Amino acid sequence: MATLLPPPKRQKVYHGVPEPVPEAPLPSPNIVVQFVSEDDGSSLAPAVNLPANVSREDLQVLVNKLAIKDDDPVPFQFHVTLPSDSTTGNEPTRVVITKSIEADILSHPSQAFTPEDVFIVHCSPQSVFRVRPATRCSSTLSGHTSPILCASFSPTGNLLATGSGDTNARLWDLNTETPSHTLAGHKGWVLCVEWEAMERKLATGGHDNQVRVWDPKTGKPIGDALKGHTKWITSLSWEPIHINASSPRLASSSKDGTVRVWSLNTRRVEYTLGGHTASVNVVRWGGGGLNGKGVLYTASSDRTVRVWDANGGKILHTLKDHAHWVTTLALNVDFVLRTGPFDHTGKRPSSNEDAQEKALARYNALVSTNSELMISGSDDHTLFLWSLFPSRSSTTAASEQAAANGGKLKPLARLTGHQRQISHVAFSPDGRWAASAAFDNSVRLWEGRTGKFIATLRGHIGAVYRLTWSADSRLLVSASKDTTVKIWDLKTYKIKTDLPGHTDEVYCVDFVADKIVSGGRDRSVKIWKN
Repeated sequence: MATLLPPPKRQKVYHGVPEPVPEAPLPSPNIVVQFVSEDDGSSLAPAVNLPANVSREDLQVLVNKLAIKDDDPVPFQFHVTLPSDSTTGNEPTRVVITKSIEADILSHPSQAFTPEDVFIVHCSPQSVFRVRPATRCSSTLSGHTSPILCASFSPTGNLLATGSGDTNARLWDLNTETPSHTLAGHKGWVLCVEWEAMERKLATGGHDNQVRVWDPKTGKPIGDALKGHTKWITSLSWEPIHINASSPRLASSSKDGTVRVWSLNTRRVEYTLGGHTASVNVVRWGGGGLNGKGVLYTASSDRTVRVWDANGGKILHTLKDHAHWVTTLALNVDFVLRTGPFDHTGKRPSSNEDAQEKALARYNALVSTNSELMISGSDDHTLFLWSLFPSRSSTTAASEQAAANGGKLKPLARLTGHQRQISHVAFSPDGRWAASAAFDNSVRLWEGRTGKFIATLRGHIGAVYRLTWSADSRLLVSASKDTTVKIWDLKTYKIKTDLPGHTDEVYCVDFVADKIVSGGRDRSVKIWKN
């Protein structure tokens, strides 16, 4: 019997119209890509011809093969800068490649590029470790009986210190998430807590005009209170470990318009900085300066920022560019100064010399690509980015720059866009980004080396009080009057995770390892983790 073939398939007809045949997808165009370094714009490899749909992961592999040529691959972030005339409003001038050049750049609404263009792809090396974003509240710790005004993780991340309006500071063990010690002694609100970068001491400053130093292991005070200020303490800063590992000094700023530098060996004031004519709101002990011996940066309500030689207190610069109170300061080396010899590997130094060596290596690694930079934020709604010691080998670089400008130092950039007073500014740990928070409910993101505006992060419905970065510089966290803590996605510039739970304003937030801690007016400490 002959084999019968099945009848030919009938074409489907819808209301008398044949079914449309799906079109084959268009092949991805080939494009020319030039990879350049984010740091200095230098070319990392010759231009290459690629399909536009090559994924971001494959671009990473390609850059490592072409430029790094090492067995240990480096993670990169890629972005393409749009031509300036195609951007409108608050749209970022850079577009981060999250999927592929075809998906993110060629299909961008601005239509700024065609496949015939040469694509300049900026490559930013990322931290080799990755911090997991927090998603839930793991502990709510009660104990304080008044609003929590300040909070700070210890350099290793094992302990947390909080200061409150109940006149006490408290220590919390972060491994067990339980109370450790109550530090009682102040007779007024505890306004600031600051860890020594070796985690041997904790300093607290109060509304009672006193500075106290504590042993975190026992919770006991080390000696009597340091007295001398005539008004309350506004800020504290320790001498960096890479300059003095054995017995770092402590600087305190006060509402009385002075900064005092204390020697904890003699428990006396080594010298007093008395040039400001109004409250000194912030003091920061930088690691650079003349011959790399350290400088003190002070910001005041007299509208100036002053820079002092940390050895003796000689005034180096007076910066008079702000038009209102200067309320916040940040250095691009803040994170490495705060954590001293402790990095993400968690290894403890074996001696003071070892600690000093490790801390110096970390500091030098950061300032080798760029000098020590400082950002000042003010109630005049603006920020200024400064490079006061452009070359650590040249002790006169800033002085020459000032002489060239008729005796006046010029800032690298003026950062404008906020509509209300600046409440806080913070550099990312790698110094590549800076973020500013303001009473206009927004956070703004800037390039850390140039001060160039990147994006506005909107989502809070109240003033943003405080910012903190993850150690890998990939996540930014903000605390606000609207009772929430928010984690921001720096690829989309949108909220990554909302952390609601506080019942009142959140005054302080800090980030260590993969834990976030927050505290505020509801008197509770909340720990958030993945």
